[in-house]
Amino acid sequence: MSAQTGALRPFLPDLFLENQQKLLNPERARIYSTLLSFPHFRAKPDGRATASGIAEGEREIHMSATKKCLFFLQFLLIGLSVVLSGCGDSKGDPKAEAPQAAKVEHEQDVNLIRVDHPEQFPLTTAQEHRASSQLQATGVVSPDVSRNVPVISIATGRVAEIRARLGDTVQKGQVLLRVQSADVSAAISDYRKAAADEKLARVQYERAKDLYDKGAVSLNDFQTAEDVENKAKVDLENTTERLRVLGGDVNNPVSIVDIRAPVSGVITDQQVTNAAGVAGLGSPNPFTISDLSHVWILCDVYENDLSNVHVGETADVRLNAFPDKVFTGRISNVGPVLDPTLRSAKVRIEVRNPGLMKVGMFVAATFHGQKAEMHAAVPASAILHLHDRDWVYVPAGGKAFRRVEVTGGDMLPGKMQEILSGIKPGEQVVQNALVFQSTVEQ
Repeated sequence: MSAQTGALRPFLPDLFLENQQKLLNPERARIYSTLLSFPHFRAKPDGRATASGIAEGEREIHMSATKKCLFFLQFLLIGLSVVLSGCGDSKGDPKAEAPQAAKVEHEQDVNLIRVDHPEQFPLTTAQEHRASSQLQATGVVSPDVSRNVPVISIATGRVAEIRARLGDTVQKGQVLLRVQSADVSAAISDYRKAAADEKLARVQYERAKDLYDKGAVSLNDFQTAEDVENKAKVDLENTTERLRVLGGDVNNPVSIVDIRAPVSGVITDQQVTNAAGVAGLGSPNPFTISDLSHVWILCDVYENDLSNVHVGETADVRLNAFPDKVFTGRISNVGPVLDPTLRSAKVRIEVRNPGLMKVGMFVAATFHGQKAEMHAAVPASAILHLHDRDWVYVPAGGKAFRRVEVTGGDMLPGKMQEILSGIKPGEQVVQNALVFQSTVEQ
């Protein structure tokens, strides 16, 4: 019965559809029932459906389902594009997206100090002080090249002993080193030969003179003996001088030569060591002695300030190692050539050295001009030396004082000090800056 029903399924009449649902495949029955609503379903007069109608109906159902799927996908894509475009076009809150404003913290003015009782700190008025214009420059201590004397050895040989070192203070004639030289040995040999020849020639000359006086020899023989004697004296003098130049001594003819200091001073250069060789004038000088009783101060002065520096004027020199000591020197030369990098010229100051100046020390030089300038002068107690700077305290109104940096100048009579910059004459300052600073820090 089931096989027959499957064969007759496409041709089942409408009237038997409800009764035959249980005999059909559920999916087939659903399609068959749907076909009844389409115009393509064509039935015969007897109420049976044709095969072509059923096939066209099934195609219509599939096309309708496909259209529904395509419509659903199209609707989904349109909705998604709308959502995405809405997200792209939406604008957030500008205030929320903007970066937070930077917070500026104002630091307290450390130079402004307030006190409860300003009357406890007496004030003083800066006075006027007229002084010549000044130019500050830095420099270095250098030896006077005209007082540098090299120590040389004419004789070549090997160093046998060194009796002085770099930095030693030596006196003129002091033995610095001893050199064992073959040149001296040869000079001693020549000297001894010349001395023997001269002695023989002198004896022969004296004998010829006696014989000539008695008429025993001719005048020619006497003159020949005299000539030999004169030549022997010349040879002896030459060998003696050569030995002396090499450093030898005719009274002590040895091959070791003593090299002595030609002048008094300080050894500022040494180019020789023990057992080293000395090649005479062709080698570096074993020592260099400098007379440091007078030194040079070489300063760099910029070209814009060269008009304030003149040869023959005086300058004050302060050593960084001894800032409380002032030395006075004379300008002896202003360099004719500028440094292309620094745009400065070398200014040479000649200063007498009392013994404190060492070669290479840094100095601060002050050149005094011809034009007078007006500066302020305050008591030395009004200046506070703090962190390598000079400060004064000036009233700032009310109960406040302001700390002002100044540039201190020379000390003046009456325990006053010159102020080159920072305050002007007539301004008031705290009379004792150290007491004020100590009170504030408590």
